[in-house]
Amino acid sequence: MENNSRSGSKFKKICVFCGSNPGHRKVFSDAAIDLGNELVNRRIDLVYGGGSVGLMGLLSHRVYDGGCHVLGVIPKALVPIEISGETVGEVKIVSDMHERKAEMAREAEAFIALPGGYGTMEELLEMITWAQLGIHKKPVGLLNVDGYYDSLLTLFDKGVEEGFIKPSARHIVLSAPTAEELLTKMEPGPFYNDALMCALLILCDLSSRIIVLSVFAYDYIAIRAINQCTILQ
Repeated sequence: MENNSRSGSKFKKICVFCGSNPGHRKVFSDAAIDLGNELVNRRIDLVYGGGSVGLMGLLSHRVYDGGCHVLGVIPKALVPIEISGETVGEVKIVSDMHERKAEMAREAEAFIALPGGYGTMEELLEMITWAQLGIHKKPVGLLNVDGYYDSLLTLFDKGVEEGFIKPSARHIVLSAPTAEELLTKMEPGPFYNDALMCALLILCDLSSRIIVLSVFAYDYIAIRAINQCTILQ
């Protein structure tokens, strides 16, 4: 069920990595549905792992029922494991896991990881690695539901501390506890590019040594950057 009118987001398609299990606590299922609602509200289509069970099933059904397009990409070997009952949207069956990740990466403009197991974490880490190597320049977000990924984020910080992860690479990963907050962080601002978060018009009155900054920025990233600026007179 594809919706051709799109508003509220600069993203057209986001890839979501998530578990084929629902987890033991309802908070994880609620988070998957909440993310689906947020994608629908922003008119963002979904690319995901193609399963109809667990968090994958909850998310894909919510996005599809909300009128957005859903593309599931699943390896042939996982069809009997991760597809149970009716699938929604478009399902593309590929030969293996490598082709699955490559296809999902090609289709999407950004990546989000919901709670999941080894597979979800492996997919997330590969997208982070590709960003670090410059293979893609797409945002990578971690939906840290009820602190599920706190330990992983702490491990990343430890990697920086011990000299295995560059501080600049640590900032590849954006995280937030709710879908709304995470997508707001990931959304590019109106003047966004890879090197520039906001546009500043600097007018200098050298006689009075006053610097006036006219700020053309709307997203939280630009505001945070401006707040951290120090002007030395």
